[in-house]
Amino acid sequence: MKKLGIITMGVKLNGEKGYTRFRYLSEFLVKKGYQVDLITTSFQHWEKAQRDIEDIKKDRYPFGLKFIYEPGYKKNVDLKRIYSHKVAAKNLRALLEAEGDYDLLYAEIPPNDVALVAATYAKEKNIPFVADVNDLWPEAMKMVLDIPLLSDLLFHPLQRDAEKVYSLVSGVIGTSDEYRDRPFENNDRKGKIPSETVYVGNEIAEFDLGAKKHEAEVEKKEEEFWISYAGTIGTSYDIKTLVLAGEKLLMEGHENIKVKIMGGGPTKEALEKLVQDQDIKNVEFVGYVSYEMMAAYLKKSDIVINSFVKKAPQSIVTKIGDYLASGKAMINTGMSPEFRGKVEKDGFGVNIMPEDVNVLAEAILKLQADEAGRLEMGKRARQIAEEQFDRPKAYEKIERLISELL
Repeated sequence: MKKLGIITMGVKLNGEKGYTRFRYLSEFLVKKGYQVDLITTSFQHWEKAQRDIEDIKKDRYPFGLKFIYEPGYKKNVDLKRIYSHKVAAKNLRALLEAEGDYDLLYAEIPPNDVALVAATYAKEKNIPFVADVNDLWPEAMKMVLDIPLLSDLLFHPLQRDAEKVYSLVSGVIGTSDEYRDRPFENNDRKGKIPSETVYVGNEIAEFDLGAKKHEAEVEKKEEEFWISYAGTIGTSYDIKTLVLAGEKLLMEGHENIKVKIMGGGPTKEALEKLVQDQDIKNVEFVGYVSYEMMAAYLKKSDIVINSFVKKAPQSIVTKIGDYLASGKAMINTGMSPEFRGKVEKDGFGVNIMPEDVNVLAEAILKLQADEAGRLEMGKRARQIAEEQFDRPKAYEKIERLISELL
């Protein structure tokens, strides 16, 4: 039986907040006949707190669980996070040297320095290393801290580590075509090693079950028309424009149009204050809800919104699978050429320019008026979710790539 090490700094374990990609992948690979260790951190990224590891060990998982210590941080982008990952990388190296009897290592990037430890160790041991590219650092961090010369200097180590990792990969999984191809941008390895696009996706059966379980708890009046956002409320996400578009529609007499915002993040408090100060009655910050409850909200909605600012480097993000599974038309403000092309080609929504209150308000009214078109978009969304984002099907590509390398 081949033994795999799956390395991630961000994973949702029992009773926690967060994303389940690497947990699902670990379970999926165990079912395929591999022995799997999920190697993660003592620090829970979404809770911003240390885990109770002894308590976690009381639960049973089909894969092995190993923890490396990292001190943690309070903000997603600050020097403490960079330091925290540096400590985690050092501790990962120690763990691999002590217990790293693996036939293949599979690690997410970012964090770049953690992935570099895995890539370097794999090369030393002459075993395959697969990078799962699900964001781009330092590109994403420059969104928050973009000071000419200083940012380049500060983020140079991240850039250097990324290029080193990309030079060492045996295979690449990208959560979009853009991310899949990024490792080959500055070297000549494209076509020489296997690479696949596998969207983060979701388990559609789980999404549907959650939505059904909580549908009675999500009250929506018959005359109401909902536009919903689910995810991080932070610098890359254009939630302020969504709030102000809600206000504009309210002032124009569209009281039945309701904006529902699920999730949390660094800009949530300021935006809640804006809503309160300006008495925007049709905008509700629902807060952080369980995955099942989020599914129920999305299914009750009329439109979902993938809301990004102009400079946001994100491509095809985690929430897209859930938006599509809801079977609702999507408004997309993200500027990723890949995703804008997908929205247009697959016909599940409309692309608009970000950071423009009037344009967003107009798009909402247009979709509200075109019920037949909106419902057709929703139908296409669900179809794309089932064909391309459903993990039990989509993650077969990952297993095939691993099997090929072994």
